[in-house]
Amino acid sequence: MSDLRDPAPYDALLLLSFGGPEGPDDVVPFLANVTRGRGIPEERLKEVGKHYFLFGGVSPINAQNRALLDALRKDFAEHGLELPVYWGNRNWAPYLTDTLREMASDGCRRIAVLATSAYASYSGCRQYRENLAESLAALEAEGLPVPRVDKLRHYFNHPGFVKPMVDGVLASLADLPEDVRAGAHLAFTTHSIPVSAADTSGPVEAHGDGGAYVAEHLDVARLIVDAVREETGVEYPWQLVYQSRSGAPHIPWLEPDICDHLEALHADGVPAVVMAPIGFVSDHMEVLYDLDTEATAKAAELGLPVRRSATVGADPRFAAAVRELVLERAATERGQGGERCALGALGPGHDLCPVGCCPARALKPAAAGADSPYA
Repeated sequence: MSDLRDPAPYDALLLLSFGGPEGPDDVVPFLANVTRGRGIPEERLKEVGKHYFLFGGVSPINAQNRALLDALRKDFAEHGLELPVYWGNRNWAPYLTDTLREMASDGCRRIAVLATSAYASYSGCRQYRENLAESLAALEAEGLPVPRVDKLRHYFNHPGFVKPMVDGVLASLADLPEDVRAGAHLAFTTHSIPVSAADTSGPVEAHGDGGAYVAEHLDVARLIVDAVREETGVEYPWQLVYQSRSGAPHIPWLEPDICDHLEALHADGVPAVVMAPIGFVSDHMEVLYDLDTEATAKAAELGLPVRRSATVGADPRFAAAVRELVLERAATERGQGGERCALGALGPGHDLCPVGCCPARALKPAAAGADSPYA
């Protein structure tokens, strides 16, 4: 990475995340935001929200974003990068529109955006871009200056994202009982999405079975397996599996589910499993419940030793990766180019989402892409 510490043309970084409730009274309104436009009754939202109520109605995601903000600001300061960092959510306070309004009032006119979703998909990329466009339209309607927003490229294969996950898997393997460790299976988990959404994820040329979504996760899993083999001398068997499915049962979603996978492994005589949630940036509710609670309970029922490896969270290496991504994009925007860090077979992703990339479910404008109305 270049030694340049010039963030120009950017005058701010926006951390853009999903959001989550911070108390029991927040759960139903939060879920109403998430499912807006689908006509889901309140009683159904209460049922859906039972996972949150088990944890006092508090999602860990907001606290984890605060920790990441602290890590980013610390890293930027230590490396002489004078760039303010703001935080906005799609579905809960601090809301994205409010944060962009604050940034516009503070004089921010060119904003780099880091989404807390590392992979290509409609829900993990384009939907964030649609929310950005909605918020910018709201600022425009209020007569406020409309800043330009540039979403940083997908970072699933950046060393600062991959290496902390390697360490997490190694730590989980070391924590297994010694008599089952050598025969352990690595189950790499990510959020299940509809098969149709997976097949059309990424640029048009990447569309096909699983699309870019599956290909990117498989690339990361292979990187981790290779690194673990180099460290331990053991070639652990592994598979990409899925969790957190929602939606109508007649619509095909990516499979196998982690709990079904644990049952199959147990039936095959596998002595232990490490569950590695590579699809998630931090230990938010879907990790806390679907893996630490539900999948761990299934493993206990089977008598199958399991460990769940850590997500990246606010690891200093990830904060450094974000700094590198900002400086890389800034140099590109200035016409200087430079090194683009990426591991694995897929290489660094695009800066600007092309037309047809992770197509929308309905026609909606999306910022930070080739078809953006806010260039």
